[in-house]
Amino acid sequence: MKKEKTYHLAIDLGATSGRTILAAFDGTKVEMEELTRFSHPMLPVGGLLFWNFSELYHQVLLGLRAAAEKVAEYGAGLASVGIDSWGCDVAYFRSDGTLSGLPLCYRNSSTDGAVARFAEKMPLDEVYSRTGIQFMDFNTLFQLDTVRRNNPAILDSADKILFIPDALAYMLTGNAVTEFTVASTSQMLNQATGDFDEELLALIGLDRDKFGPMVQPGTVIGTLSAQAREFTGLGAIPVVAVAGHDTASAVVGIPVEGDDYAYLSCGTWSLLGIESPTPIVNAKSREYNFTNEGGIDGTTRFLKNICGLWLLEGCRREWGSKAPGIADLAAASLESTCDSIIDPDDASFAHPDSMTAAICAFCERTSQPVPVSYGDFVRVIYRSLARRYKAVVDMLAEMSGKDISRLHVIGGGSQSAPLMQFAADELGIPVIAGPAESTVMGNVLLQLRACGEADSLADMRKISIASNETKTYKSE
Repeated sequence: MKKEKTYHLAIDLGATSGRTILAAFDGTKVEMEELTRFSHPMLPVGGLLFWNFSELYHQVLLGLRAAAEKVAEYGAGLASVGIDSWGCDVAYFRSDGTLSGLPLCYRNSSTDGAVARFAEKMPLDEVYSRTGIQFMDFNTLFQLDTVRRNNPAILDSADKILFIPDALAYMLTGNAVTEFTVASTSQMLNQATGDFDEELLALIGLDRDKFGPMVQPGTVIGTLSAQAREFTGLGAIPVVAVAGHDTASAVVGIPVEGDDYAYLSCGTWSLLGIESPTPIVNAKSREYNFTNEGGIDGTTRFLKNICGLWLLEGCRREWGSKAPGIADLAAASLESTCDSIIDPDDASFAHPDSMTAAICAFCERTSQPVPVSYGDFVRVIYRSLARRYKAVVDMLAEMSGKDISRLHVIGGGSQSAPLMQFAADELGIPVIAGPAESTVMGNVLLQLRACGEADSLADMRKISIASNETKTYKSE
């Protein structure tokens, strides 16, 4: 007897844009249908950058309403909803459950130098030995330390401090939790205990009660509140804590068997890593600034953040409507002969006034040809990213002892054939591209687990394999 389809809503939030996607599961594979897409740009106020969180929540509610209307067309109901987002940023709530101001954005220049400032409180080697997390100025620990220095009333007045997906789930259900994978990006979790490090919290004047209880991916947080039900037209739908960090959900969604691979989540950021049964925290991982972020079922995402297609996005914003579309830009990169290589992780590319000027300045400083045409810039970015991927894969193999025989690329960047081919040429191993929607796939798979439709990680990946097509690139 054929299984009746179940429907699940994935709310996938990237920095500055978001989507709601309805997934139908027939017992074997998942089919996806985008319902809404929206932007939520950073708001510049008083010299700082904030997220318009009220509008973001409104868009989530509109997505839920659209899901209610769509499943009604199918003569079905909605089985669950899950939210994933970027990491590190947090929202503050008063004791009555209302927002205490707008959440700060991780792109704020106010945290520049925050790591060095925190080192005055605790040696960085000790911070790394406790957390196993790479040092970046915008990690939550350093964001909160900066807030403590500049505006401590924000922290003192907050009843709850919640990561972005947890904050939205709180607004939907009234239940405050801390989902493990997104919390693991904060540099505030103790990698030995899997919970917040009390001494690190004390150094920024916070206690554990400011945060919700820790939950693992696949946990039902609660059901839609009466207010949310009234607005959306839905019933008491379960809200699931999926892998709240979008990269963690993306890794769950990789259509792969075996373990002889590295993965690359390729978007605004490039996150390149492996799944490890245990954290890898030693002098070498500290030297290379690798991170140990939470995965599911006790795994660790041992990875490195690389500045990814942020470079190209910055150029495209400058070029505006006069520039060719992304497909034409990719084609132009193959016509260019500009072979300059930049360091994608150079500090000059973090938030420049002009990305093209920053790229040209780097080439001038390193005595390389300066890109001129659109194709030149795109080729320099793609080849530089591919070169960086090679270096990071070599580091992963060195530190883990793992035989890495293929690279699985997921996320929007997997659709760029020139970038994938450059990566295959640099790495000398097969590059398997797709799916672009791995984050949503992982989000849905963890909802299926919460609903009793899937069990182990291997089971979930079998569903992903059945649901997705990939393309393999080999070195030429």
